[in-house]
Amino acid sequence: MAEILSQAEIDALLNAMSSGELDADQMQQKDEKKVRNYDFSRPTKFSKEHLRTLEIIFEHYARLVSTNLPVYLRKNVQVSVVGSEAITFNEFTNSLSSPIIMGIVNFAPLNGSIIMELGINLGYAMLDRMLGGSGVPLEKGRDFSEIEQIIIEKILVMLTQLLREPWKNVIDIAPVLSRLETNSQFAQVIAPSDMVAIVTLEIKIGDVEGFMNICLPFFTLEDIMDKLNTKYWYSTMQENHDENYEAYIESMIRKVDVPIRAVLGKSTISVNDFLNLQIGDCIRLDSGVDQDMNVYVGNIRKFKALPGTEKDSYAVRITSVIREEE
Repeated sequence: MAEILSQAEIDALLNAMSSGELDADQMQQKDEKKVRNYDFSRPTKFSKEHLRTLEIIFEHYARLVSTNLPVYLRKNVQVSVVGSEAITFNEFTNSLSSPIIMGIVNFAPLNGSIIMELGINLGYAMLDRMLGGSGVPLEKGRDFSEIEQIIIEKILVMLTQLLREPWKNVIDIAPVLSRLETNSQFAQVIAPSDMVAIVTLEIKIGDVEGFMNICLPFFTLEDIMDKLNTKYWYSTMQENHDENYEAYIESMIRKVDVPIRAVLGKSTISVNDFLNLQIGDCIRLDSGVDQDMNVYVGNIRKFKALPGTEKDSYAVRITSVIREEE
């Protein structure tokens, strides 16, 4: 309801305008609303909050890939999230070269599929490594043979299975690799004008660097868009772990293997004596037979022990625990 002015307020307003204290043009400008251009060909369906949540999810995914991929390649692998953006599907497919490595992943129970596009140089490096090479990509691209496609498909299956854990705080998914495509024209999973979110991962395999793009159509994520915010993501994560979080962490720590070494003693000899050592030679140590030896957990001196045997194996008997303050 509009505010009603009294006669005194009307007279004061008219006097202020006639004296020049108020400008009618300025009053009109204050009431004008700013208009923002809207591109109907690129509707804003992914907010910055949605993209940030997707980056958090795939940061977890990147850690899983950097842990599991070296098992296949037997080489150091580093994976990190570079960024994310919202574009049309047509813009995404137009940016792809040929041949490509593109996995179509069924994102059940959600409708539709997502796309995992692996850099061609990374694909060649993985193939070279798995076939006995040092992991060097080809200088010039070429089409993949049937055997090479089977090997790449196995890698994509592993990458697809790793998607389950990062998404469980939002929704329990059962992703399945539907097919592998090496031509972008056969990967039209949605309409060209539909909006997609692209999350880009940088992968380093030894000295080889490349990118993997995850294409997430709005059509696929539409049913869970309300859950793609950091507040919901963190609250769900906290609910899942608050009750048994400490017990869960303790059980995981107990499964970690730590190296333990018992140092019988130390000695210093010349290089010449070391080179001339023969079977049966004795080396004098700096510790006595009846003295305790140091036991290290990793690089931390943790126990004192006496040397001995247990059945047919050498062993030590713990005599004392070295506290942190010691």
